[in-house]
Amino acid sequence: MAEDSEHSLIRIARAEGEPEPAEPLDLGQRVRELRTEKGLTLEQAAKEAGLARSTLSKIENDLMSPTYDALKKLATGLGVSVPQLFTPTRNARAGGRMAVTRTGEGAAHATATYEHELMAGALARKRMMPYRTRVRARDVAEFDGWVRHEGEEFMYVLTGVVRLYTEFYAAVEMRRGDSAYYDATMGHNVVSVSDDDATVLWVTALE
Repeated sequence: MAEDSEHSLIRIARAEGEPEPAEPLDLGQRVRELRTEKGLTLEQAAKEAGLARSTLSKIENDLMSPTYDALKKLATGLGVSVPQLFTPTRNARAGGRMAVTRTGEGAAHATATYEHELMAGALARKRMMPYRTRVRARDVAEFDGWVRHEGEEFMYVLTGVVRLYTEFYAAVEMRRGDSAYYDATMGHNVVSVSDDDATVLWVTALE
């Protein structure tokens, strides 16, 4: 889904015709909400996730940015997918809405292999999570096993050349404009095979 394929004008309004106010994403608050919804104390949640109590406390209080490995453990411990950690809950039923994310303004989450920029972070109760990623990895050996999570995923190559490795298929080399749609519960890793880091757009279905 390239940006140049989007409609030049998108008019989305709520049923009553008033714009929906945006809500900033707060990972710490979201984690705390999920923990309390499940009736877990800080100690219990940390144990379920296999994290130190101090680490979970820092995450909830926005004192540290968790690694992707920590996010996976946290999601498993709370019984949700990693993308759902970045989707705030809302009591009100969502109406028509939209969000614009300028280049470089998305929430940044870097790992040893990827640099993610989450988009549309102001929208709650999303059914999909879009994010732009700079692929730094050059070899699958740089990953700690397969990346896998709930839902389905769409990947579109923006710049450079990547190689998509999946658990059940042969590796596929992809260039700018190529795309792939796959079951995200299947193990998958992406590496850059171009001189510079490649960039891709990922859209992950949350349900």
